[in-house]
Amino acid sequence: MARKGKKSISGNSIGSWSFLIGLILAVLLGLGLTGPYQGTLLWVVFLLGLVVGILNVAVGEVSKFLTSGTVLVLVSFLGVQVGVFEGVAPVLANVLRGILTLFVPATIIVALRAVFVLARR
Repeated sequence: MARKGKKSISGNSIGSWSFLIGLILAVLLGLGLTGPYQGTLLWVVFLLGLVVGILNVAVGEVSKFLTSGTVLVLVSFLGVQVGVFEGVAPVLANVLRGILTLFVPATIIVALRAVFVLARR
């Protein structure tokens, strides 16, 4: 019977955990449950977005991520800017702002990587 060795933390695992933790923190930021740590957590969510963009998106997933990430960012931003959610659910608008803090840097990093790959060809 073969023993399984210790699992090492890979870049994909770090990226996956960064995404999950970033999403939870983004929702907590949106719900206003962060109190005096709001500024710090905002930076943490932003930095986790960078980590997600660097580590979590494989070469074969770039197109899907950019499409879905761009749609999510644009629709969320427009919904918040136009005020669609302010009248219906102001908490939802705040949650979307938190999610934007995570997805905007991730989408920018993935887009820059894709452009760099295209430029190298």
